[in-house]
Amino acid sequence: MSYHDEQESIESFKAWWAQWGNSTTWVVLVALMAAAAWNGWHFWQRREAAQAAVLYEQVQQSAAAQDKAAVTRDAGDMESRFGGTAYGEMTALTAAKTLYETGDVAGAKAQLQWAIDHAKDDEYKQIAKLRLAAVLLDEKAYDAGLALLDGTPVEGFQGAVADRRGDLLAAEGKRADARAAYQLALSSLGKSDTSARQLVQFKLDALGG
Repeated sequence: MSYHDEQESIESFKAWWAQWGNSTTWVVLVALMAAAAWNGWHFWQRREAAQAAVLYEQVQQSAAAQDKAAVTRDAGDMESRFGGTAYGEMTALTAAKTLYETGDVAGAKAQLQWAIDHAKDDEYKQIAKLRLAAVLLDEKAYDAGLALLDGTPVEGFQGAVADRRGDLLAAEGKRADARAAYQLALSSLGKSDTSARQLVQFKLDALGG
């Protein structure tokens, strides 16, 4: 390149920079900031998941020991600090089971309701509804249990939901509706669910008619 051509290139670059240089700098800065934020977010998520995993292990140990006080404390800690992770909903179900087994029905219901309200995974939410409906069945709160199971069940849970609805309806004395629910459960359960199908058929036969 000749000296004259080089000078023309420099002048052209100066002109371009005068018009677009500031905007280009901002674009580059925004891109760098976005990349840094993205990396920071992933680092934060990994750290949160690791800390939640450690706390969940502690929850499991407390549950295995049937330590109601420790389970309650650990569950509260998990839900307040890591409630947005999968460990939050897993902890709620684990805590609910332990609290119910140790006689704290109110605490178990609170944990199941937390899972229903906060779980991001629809399957965990459906499991929590089924378990809470079972508790409401024990308490003879039939209408509340049925209302909890309203709506379209999560894929794969149609049979379990229909079965639980049948239990509530049968306990309430609505035999015809209970039979219809059990028949729906039978048609929804897979052929491989032998024990579940046998139990539903037993309940259906017990209703008679």
